[in-house]
Amino acid sequence: MASKKSDNRSELFAKYPNLYDKISNSDMDACMAFSEEYKAFLDKSKTEREFTDNGIEAAESLGFKDIESKKKLKAGDKVYSSIKGKGLILAVIGKKGVKEGFNILGAHIDSPRLDLKPNPVFEDNETVYFKTHYYGGIKKYQWTTIPLAIHGVVYTKDKVMHKISIGEDESDPIFYITDLLPHLGSDQMKKSASEFIPAEDLNVVVGGIPFNGKNEDKSKEPYKEAILRFLNEKYGIVEKDFVTGELEVVPAVKARDVGFDRAFIAGYGHDDRVCAYPALMAILEQEKPEKTCVTMLTDKEEIGSYANSGAQSALYENFLMEIVAKTGDGSLDMLQFRKVIAASKMLSTDVSAAYDPKYASVYEKRNSAFMSHGIKLEKYTGARGKSGTSEATGDFVAEITSVFAKNNIPWQTGELGRVDAGGGGTISAFMAKYGMSVIDAGVPVWSMHAPYEVISKIDLYYTYLAYKAFIENI
Repeated sequence: MASKKSDNRSELFAKYPNLYDKISNSDMDACMAFSEEYKAFLDKSKTEREFTDNGIEAAESLGFKDIESKKKLKAGDKVYSSIKGKGLILAVIGKKGVKEGFNILGAHIDSPRLDLKPNPVFEDNETVYFKTHYYGGIKKYQWTTIPLAIHGVVYTKDKVMHKISIGEDESDPIFYITDLLPHLGSDQMKKSASEFIPAEDLNVVVGGIPFNGKNEDKSKEPYKEAILRFLNEKYGIVEKDFVTGELEVVPAVKARDVGFDRAFIAGYGHDDRVCAYPALMAILEQEKPEKTCVTMLTDKEEIGSYANSGAQSALYENFLMEIVAKTGDGSLDMLQFRKVIAASKMLSTDVSAAYDPKYASVYEKRNSAFMSHGIKLEKYTGARGKSGTSEATGDFVAEITSVFAKNNIPWQTGELGRVDAGGGGTISAFMAKYGMSVIDAGVPVWSMHAPYEVISKIDLYYTYLAYKAFIENI
């Protein structure tokens, strides 16, 4: 069948306008309100554990149940599963049954940061430090001289989990990584940006007052001992317990509006919580969809999606298997399950780079996403010669853009940057291996992987509407 011809010149050219230029007053109000909710959630979800806990709390308040508590599933049932406390998968069972596949939104909730080493505490010249091991792709120099907080958990030998969060409250102390003063930094400044702050120098200042025990022998490490005693009194932990810890050093900053007009939001962890949050909100608003809707919020994407909480973990697959079994007779035919997965469709809801005119040389302007121009559809990711990519088929791209058109969802497209400038990946390749149709679709970001990234509020809002349109209409 021949395609419909167009006599309208404007339809012949691809245009992706700035959305602030034409937004209605009512949509602007909704955009600003959604942004406030997002900022509040971002501030209290600075780690994958915190995002998971807060996501479960929100889900349970709307009637979601742990899938383990359900023997049978029917249309309208809302279920979730925590993935080792660091990932989350949720579903609302559709009216059509699962044979037609799932509609899936897949984001990740980990972000670049500094992790504490297994033996982190040391004293050097009357100062106590935590040694760190950076997580994900960072520019190391960006983590010096900024206020830092410590979040996470530690398990004591009696298997009690202690939650730690220090540095966020106004009354809390913060933590700090020093840098060299410019007066003495001439040799340092001659080094490349990747070298002048070695990874082993990302040591966090945590104390500087010695322990002076009146009735005890003088300590050989009085400053370190003072910190260990503080941690033992407050949390019941000893130095050996750090090996059980999952402690993360993150910026001690809140999300803030950027610009006189408040068009943008700066915050820690936009990658990828700026996509994970609208993906979570989209699933929480479903009641009895046509097809079964799923939101996957995964861990470890920044380091390859490994471990038992990353997107490559079988635990996410197990959840989908359980849905197939419990919407049927309780048994599971693996061939049937594989066919259900192959029939599924997914938006890999991850961020992409926004064109930055300051660094125009690494972008190919005709194929770049722009701030405030809407959700970015990225047909393929990968590096250089599309290494490590998952490339969406043309028919699936057409299906997505058709749904967006019918629901008045503006979108743009492009690549991460210039072909030989580098590249990156998402969880899409790990999902595509099951045969499902996948495309990356997310929010453009300035200063990606920095401790303080920037997104556009209007991109966030229309991304949320795009995710809803996808799971409700595909």
